[in-house]
Amino acid sequence: MTDTPWEPPLAGTEAEQLLAALERLRATFRYKTDGLDAAGLSRRLGASTLTLGGLLKHLALVEDHQFGLKLTGVPLGPPWSDVDWDAAPDWDFRITAEDTPRALYALWDAAAARSRERVAEALAGGGLDQPVHAEVDGEHANLRRLVCDMIEEYGRHTGHADLIRESVDGRTGEDPAPGWKPTS
Repeated sequence: MTDTPWEPPLAGTEAEQLLAALERLRATFRYKTDGLDAAGLSRRLGASTLTLGGLLKHLALVEDHQFGLKLTGVPLGPPWSDVDWDAAPDWDFRITAEDTPRALYALWDAAAARSRERVAEALAGGGLDQPVHAEVDGEHANLRRLVCDMIEEYGRHTGHADLIRESVDGRTGEDPAPGWKPTS
């Protein structure tokens, strides 16, 4: 095992390259949010309402939605199924007193782990071209589309996390340092 497991292979298959790109973004995002207390996870930058804690919560939802509901049709479970989304459409971006740092990190870590397992199982059963549960106008998306959409989602929010984290404590950098592991 290398001390930079998030580094994509130099010459992998399409599936290896796409999943490695996603893992690199996940690692960078987790690095940008790691080790903060409630104040750090609640920090906003300028007029934006985004926080690192809100991004952890939002991306946990997107992981479960993309690689649960869209991939297999598995309905979202708690905490997502407990939310009145009509009354609080941006609930996943907001953090409350109940959203402790430990709870937010655990929520994201668990959602990412579930996604890794679900995608590995799906790849073993049919590769990137296989149709998934999600469909539009009767046409099913394929697994490649879900993975590419998740890369896009992390690309957007990892950029947000980079700016917010720098405003919290000055942490900058493209990737975690070799050997980095989440501390929280």
